[in-house]
Amino acid sequence: MKKNTILYVFLAFLIVVNGYYLVNSFNNQNNKRNEGKKPVSFIKQQLNFTESQSQSFEKLNNKHHANMMQINDALKELKDALFNNLSSDSVNEKTVDSLTSLIGNKQKVIETEIFYHFKSIQDLCNDKQKEKLKNILKDALRRGENEDRPPHPNGQQGPPEGENGHRPPPPNDF
Repeated sequence: MKKNTILYVFLAFLIVVNGYYLVNSFNNQNNKRNEGKKPVSFIKQQLNFTESQSQSFEKLNNKHHANMMQINDALKELKDALFNNLSSDSVNEKTVDSLTSLIGNKQKVIETEIFYHFKSIQDLCNDKQKEKLKNILKDALRRGENEDRPPHPNGQQGPPEGENGHRPPPPNDF
């Protein structure tokens, strides 16, 4: 009986130690993965901001983040209102059209906010930093275009070409 008790205590001890090790291991891996990958730290590091530039950049970024949160909350509400119509037996096309127009307008506000945010960052930069920022943004835009698209079965980008080398028109399912 004493042998079993010792084994149970030892087994419990090993389970606790392994659990502790796993939790710490995952936390350290997540911290290392996220470290330096935040856009704020990436931009500051790549542009080699001075202390003054860094402080101004932090203020700009905080304001931009708050603006984007407000816009995204409003956008989410509009999308919720739109998709609440799915469960209706009859769909009012004017309501759907109105909501999708409002969603499009909010998307325009988002793109404008992003543009002016980067314009403000550019205004903080010296000439060398401006050139570096321009290259970072171009690279990010090129990557973003390709990451959003699923790979084509033939390995090409976009829809397959039809007869005479032209792409077919988009389907008009709606």
